[in-house]
Amino acid sequence: MGMKTKIALGAVVGIAVIGALSANSADGDGDARSESRTSASAGEKAGGAASDGAAKADGGEKADGGAKADDASEAEPAEDKAVEKASQAEQFKAFVREHGTPKEKDAVSHVTKVQGADEQNDILDAADVYTDFTGGIMGEGMGPAKLLASAFADWKDSENGLVTIYDADGELLGNGQF
Repeated sequence: MGMKTKIALGAVVGIAVIGALSANSADGDGDARSESRTSASAGEKAGGAASDGAAKADGGEKADGGAKADDASEAEPAEDKAVEKASQAEQFKAFVREHGTPKEKDAVSHVTKVQGADEQNDILDAADVYTDFTGGIMGEGMGPAKLLASAFADWKDSENGLVTIYDADGELLGNGQF
């Protein structure tokens, strides 16, 4: 009976050690990520401070050429931030307005909300597109729903994704793979 107890105790200790090691490695990955973010933030701040310092070195006055360059460099990050902050629905609409067919552009004007488009792992990706169509699968939105699913597949790419289109009441209109 002593031998069985030692084996059981050894198994419990082994599991505890493995759990502790995996917890440490998970914490280490998170620390590495936060350090890289901190470094990037510090680099961005240093870059911003350098441009401010350059402006102060000129005595606060900028030449016409310098003002245009500074304005352009400030406008680009602002546009990038605006795209990142735009809702998924707005990003989807902007993509279709730029790349879609006339019928897809008409269909996307009915989109009210998009969920799940930003979280992809290529294992089982699911996105939902909500519209202002009414009547469910037998209503007016079934044809445009297929166009929306097709446009969504052009916008996002996944090895195993499913996009589902809903009407204003939350009823299923259609779905498609992306």
